[in-house]
Amino acid sequence: MLRSRWIRLGLLAVLVVVAVIAVRLHLAGGQTADDRRGNAASGRYLVEAWCTECHSVEAATAKTGTIAPDFTAIAQRPSTTAVALRVFLGSPSKLMPHFIIGRSDTDDIIAYILSLRGK
Repeated sequence: MLRSRWIRLGLLAVLVVVAVIAVRLHLAGGQTADDRRGNAASGRYLVEAWCTECHSVEAATAKTGTIAPDFTAIAQRPSTTAVALRVFLGSPSKLMPHFIIGRSDTDDIIAYILSLRGK
């Protein structure tokens, strides 16, 4: 009886390892699970409404922002990740107006900015 219990535990451990590896391989496309939250189309709508006074917000208008970097340039930075954008958008800045952005809107804005990579 003790031996069959060890076999079951061993099989359970193998299944857990296989499941973890499968999830890691699925996420290995350069994105984390956090990068895939949000809706880029909704994010584009939000940044067009809130950010175009200072930023260029799409690839077609890159380098036309008035006083702030364009979102395409921000997206191309190696340091730009979903986590970095979430921290930045949730922190007060002396350079930007202080917006209070809800979690869902933040996710959408991040999804849009990250969608500009490679454009």
